[in-house]
Amino acid sequence: MRQASDPEILAFPASQDAAGKIRRVTTAAAIHGRLHADIVSLRIPPGTVLQEKRIAEDFGVSRTPVREALLRLSEGGLVDIYPQSGTVVSRVPVSAIPEAVVVRKALEGTTVEMAAGIATEADIARLDAIIARQKTHAALGNASSFHEEDEAFHEAITQIAGYPGIWTILKTVKVQIDRARRLTLPVLGRMDNVVHEHMVIRDAIAAHDIAAAREAMVHHLSAVIPDVAELRSQFPDYFC
Repeated sequence: MRQASDPEILAFPASQDAAGKIRRVTTAAAIHGRLHADIVSLRIPPGTVLQEKRIAEDFGVSRTPVREALLRLSEGGLVDIYPQSGTVVSRVPVSAIPEAVVVRKALEGTTVEMAAGIATEADIARLDAIIARQKTHAALGNASSFHEEDEAFHEAITQIAGYPGIWTILKTVKVQIDRARRLTLPVLGRMDNVVHEHMVIRDAIAAHDIAAAREAMVHHLSAVIPDVAELRSQFPDYFC
C-alpha cells in the first residue's frame, strides 16, 4: 500500500536514462516537465494565467503535485505566484539576458576548446548528423524541431568535452534566452545562419584548432542572442 508520504501515482510512464536504468518520475516532475517545455517554447505565452484546478483535471491528479510543479517553475523564474490571486506565466526579464550570455560564453567557450582537443571521428560524425537534421528542419521551416537540434548540438559538445554536467547548468542559466530566441527563429534566413555557424564550429573541432573553435563559439553565441529592443517593441506584453 502506498504510504501517505509517497509521491502521487505517475501521470506518465517512467523513463530510461542513458544507462538503460528505469528512472521513476513523480507526477509533480512530469507536470513540471510538460509545463516547462510549453512555457519555454512559448506554446504557453507570457501573461497566461495557469489554473491549478484546470491543470489537475488535465493530468487527472490532485492539486498537490500541481502546486509542487508550479513552485519549481516559480523558482526557475518562469511563473509568478500571487497569493490569493493566482499563477501567471512570467514575462521575459530583459535584465537577465546579458548575464546569461556572459555565462554561456564562458562555459561553452571552455567546453568547445576541450572538445576540439580530444574529438574523435565518431564525435564529428555525431555533430554532422545533428547539423544534417537541422538543415532539413530549416528547409521545412520547422522552428520547433530546429531548436531541439540546436540544443542537441550544444549538448553534444559538452559531452564530447567530457563535462556533460555543464549542460545541466546551462539549461537553467539560459532559459530566458531560449524564450526570447523562439521569437527570432521564424525570421527569414535565421535558421540558415545558425546552421552555417554550427558548421564553422564543427570544422574547427574536426581540425583540432582550439583557438578557432573558441572564437567560432563566442561569435555564434553573440549572434544567436536576439535584438531584445526590437523584440520588445514587437511583443511588448512578453517582456519586462
